[in-house]
Amino acid sequence: MAESLPILIGLIALALIFDYINGMHDSANAIATVVSTRVLSPRNAIILSAVLNFAGAFLSTAVAKTIGKGIVDPHLVTHGIVASALLAAIFWNLLTWWYGIPSSSSHALIGGIIGATVSYHGFKALNGEGIIKIVKSLFIAPVVGFAGGLVIMVLIMWMFHKSPAGKVNRWFKHLQLVSASFMALSHGSNDAQKAMGIITMALVSGGFVHASGKDFNVPYWVVFLCASAMALGTSAGGWRIIKTMGVKMIRLQPVHGFAAEAAASMTILTATHLGAPVSTTHVISSAIMGVGSAKRASAVRWEIAGQMGMAWVLTIPCSAALACLLGWGFRLLGG
Repeated sequence: MAESLPILIGLIALALIFDYINGMHDSANAIATVVSTRVLSPRNAIILSAVLNFAGAFLSTAVAKTIGKGIVDPHLVTHGIVASALLAAIFWNLLTWWYGIPSSSSHALIGGIIGATVSYHGFKALNGEGIIKIVKSLFIAPVVGFAGGLVIMVLIMWMFHKSPAGKVNRWFKHLQLVSASFMALSHGSNDAQKAMGIITMALVSGGFVHASGKDFNVPYWVVFLCASAMALGTSAGGWRIIKTMGVKMIRLQPVHGFAAEAAASMTILTATHLGAPVSTTHVISSAIMGVGSAKRASAVRWEIAGQMGMAWVLTIPCSAALACLLGWGFRLLGG
């Protein structure tokens, strides 16, 4: 165990780097709408998002347990599997961040774990039932987000159709502070747990933490470290993606930002409660598209949405393939 401690420390550091990049990559989830509608300055929006991302990470560990044992038995996990999964996810996150594409950090990590596990143990080691449950949640959540954004926006339009647009947007400037806060809290509650899950998986495989059956407890210090890394990453911004979501895809007013954030945060918090790892990027993006569709279909720039959709489809297979190659390399090195 003592010999593996330096390797474990390296894996934890790598997981925290992933968590940091996740926060940087996904900061747009919570603040793109509130910045683009000019309800908050970029600086104040980032501070708000970072603080609430940190707080959200302490709400639950149900998603961490799903990641840690829902894809593969943690006792089958090697240091090479963890390293391969994290490196593949980090590479994909940085690549899509560079091109300003709001892809999913969740998809990247899950694809990485799948590909790395296959390279070591083959497909038979995968928990098919758990993966199906995870993939279902990843794809159902954006549909719920789209529908929620559409319904909330239609209700708002019906309730305030006789009110002047300027007055409505002044009202919703205040309400959007509330919805943006819940969006940031929900993002921390779901996304920070993915790094918690893989760190705990590494702790179990190294014999530092015991896990059996339903017993998969995330140590408190792991929660604190992941919450901190997520908050620091969020504070670094992610302006390329913020521009895509808050400007290129649809022109937003405060009322639209409120509707999108309300729909997305309710969807994500429900998923967190159920222990379902979802893509916060997908959910808020879909909610924005739903809000735009309530106005008129042409309000959404569907070519931008199509580019995002292509990244969503490619993320799991690409990160899985890369992790599989990395895992093969680590096996040759005896990792």
